[in-house]
Amino acid sequence: MNLEQHSMTSMNQWLFMAFIAFWIIQFAYLLFIHLRFLRVKPKEIPQTLALPPLSVIVAARNESENLYELIPLILGQDYPSFEVIVVNNQSMDDSKWLLKAYQRQYPNLHVVELEKNHHLRPGKKLPLTLAVRAASFDHFVFTDADCRPTSTQWLATMAKGFSATTDIVLGYGPYFHKKGFLNRLIRFDTAWIALNYFSFALSGLPYMGVGRNLAYSRKAFESVGGFKSHYYIVSGDDDLFIQQAAKKRNYTISMEEESFCPSAPETTWKRWVFQKRRHYSTSSHYNVIKKSLLGIYPVSLFFLLVSFLSLLLTNTMVWVSLGLFFGLILIKWMVQGRGLFKLKEKRLAWFFPLWDFFYAIFIPLVFLLLNRKPRNKW
Repeated sequence: MNLEQHSMTSMNQWLFMAFIAFWIIQFAYLLFIHLRFLRVKPKEIPQTLALPPLSVIVAARNESENLYELIPLILGQDYPSFEVIVVNNQSMDDSKWLLKAYQRQYPNLHVVELEKNHHLRPGKKLPLTLAVRAASFDHFVFTDADCRPTSTQWLATMAKGFSATTDIVLGYGPYFHKKGFLNRLIRFDTAWIALNYFSFALSGLPYMGVGRNLAYSRKAFESVGGFKSHYYIVSGDDDLFIQQAAKKRNYTISMEEESFCPSAPETTWKRWVFQKRRHYSTSSHYNVIKKSLLGIYPVSLFFLLVSFLSLLLTNTMVWVSLGLFFGLILIKWMVQGRGLFKLKEKRLAWFFPLWDFFYAIFIPLVFLLLNRKPRNKW
């Protein structure tokens, strides 16, 4: 064997070792993180459970059409004691008059009006803080104006997560099914993020919830001073807050379908990219451990694919590589694919491996291209 052949053999060995290393990382995520989500079973609501009175909080700006549909759905919930607080944040549409009309119909609807003021910072943190201060009760459920509870048991299913030791309930806010590739991508992105933050929370590493469907107590809010430490950041009311307030297992998840609160997805690439950019604006403020754990999965998956294709092209350990690669895909289908089934995304689950690889390549590109300060519409 000459020097060139020896060098090529050595390189192929290192390539195969890299493939094995990336394979092990992917398998570890399946075994130690995502498998936890599959083991969780829906909780029954005991007949003797005393559900706490709730303040349902909605921050809205120029959302009159959505509020017209949402308010009756919330106030029609089958729940013993609750109020709804809508913060009308500097709206220029008919929201004010619509909410006044609804107040005459529903005595437990309360409105906080924020008049137009160019000195106010954009984002939802000030409106949410004002709503918490105005709330009559000590347990809150948050949603957005474009959301629609899937059942009259939404509040009951979310609230059953509260207990003497549990102050935070992480819910799921999927998007409605529509035609087109963009809608499928948005739904996969949302379901994958939910599978991650549910699994990480179950692993003792909570890092986010979604403001479309999130519940916590006044105790949790005041324990970290609300949004005070990151008020200067426009986003973060549902991830930076959770990272501070969720500790010592004072949190749980709600993954029953009755607790889902879906909303309308973006319909253009431009608006979806703007939304993703806004979400990414808080990622630099995550601690090193959580940033690393969230980043290692897509990076290792990308290089797993690259190393696998390189092994095939160099005709190195082909059958072993094929067996390990497709064996991993099968395990992914059984774990992560079933996770999508639990989140009621069955059509996406059938093609999970394809979405998984596409997502591992596409989303990091989006992040790198858009990782700059976003402009904010409100």
